[in-house]
Amino acid sequence: MKENNPESHSERLILDPDQSSSPFDGIDRRGFLKCMAWAGTGLVWSLAGGVPVSRAFGSGMHQQKQEDFSFVQISDSHIGFNKPANADVTATLQAAVNKILATPSSPDFLIHTGDLTHSSKPGEFDTMDQVLTAAKRQIFYVPGEHDTSVDDGKSYLERYGKGSAGNGWYSFDHKGVHFIGLVNVVELEGMGKLGQAQLDWLKKDLSQHKNSTPIVLFAHIPLWAVYPTWGWGTSDSEQAFTLLKRFGSVTVLNGHIHQVMQKVEGNATFHTAMSTAFPQPAPGAAPSPGPMKVPAEKLRGVLGITEVHFVAQRHQLAVVDSTLSEAAATASSSGLV
Repeated sequence: MKENNPESHSERLILDPDQSSSPFDGIDRRGFLKCMAWAGTGLVWSLAGGVPVSRAFGSGMHQQKQEDFSFVQISDSHIGFNKPANADVTATLQAAVNKILATPSSPDFLIHTGDLTHSSKPGEFDTMDQVLTAAKRQIFYVPGEHDTSVDDGKSYLERYGKGSAGNGWYSFDHKGVHFIGLVNVVELEGMGKLGQAQLDWLKKDLSQHKNSTPIVLFAHIPLWAVYPTWGWGTSDSEQAFTLLKRFGSVTVLNGHIHQVMQKVEGNATFHTAMSTAFPQPAPGAAPSPGPMKVPAEKLRGVLGITEVHFVAQRHQLAVVDSTLSEAAATASSSGLV
């Protein structure tokens, strides 16, 4: 996607409230950019004809009708990681599963947007599978760079690539919404990259759908230029979104940066998710990206999940982020912990 232009889009970011300044200080000062509690606030986004309306998490979601559905996004579990930023990533992934089980809307399925493991080891994949099996939902995956860097994704594809094309990209339909899982972590060149073969596949896949079909894309590395200096973007994403301009509703779900950032540009709403493992610094707030240690009592306040609701009659999507600290109270009241 193109560099940020405050005249053409609105953004909502969740940044560190303790920062006196940030690399985004000059963006969209007419009220579109708001600084909130770093990862614990969350917003509900409703899309109608590509026009987003947001409200604070917990301020009253619509009542779901029979034809509506929801799904949950989790990301960056990094099973196998055991550094001070989080010495027990399996436990925090389990906390995410407990929250999913306690979700009143009963999500239809889960989407995991990559970095399932930290080192692509068989035991790490096994542990992740054992924990997520308890969620009792179908799970759709895309790989992160930690899932492909050791063996070019061979182990990942053997486990999760059945029926996919290329390095693991695929699509499916669910209750009127077309979902597309993309892979942008294999041909890394500083930033993520889709590659021509995948772009050709995407063009063919989209050609089978009407302009009115709601589209949900999900990939590991953001499909918009969050912070190219750190590789937080996808070099050829603009080519992909040229193919998506004719669709009225496009929602993009990513991981990789371990924090919530949202942007609306034209017909597309972009959303990055919190990790279930450890936080990373806000863009430009540290010399480089990487695991960020926070006080133990605050860790679950910067980890979380994303819940997405779809209203079929209105073709609306609503996105809700919640932290694992919020999950503890919910799960406890449901008898899960």
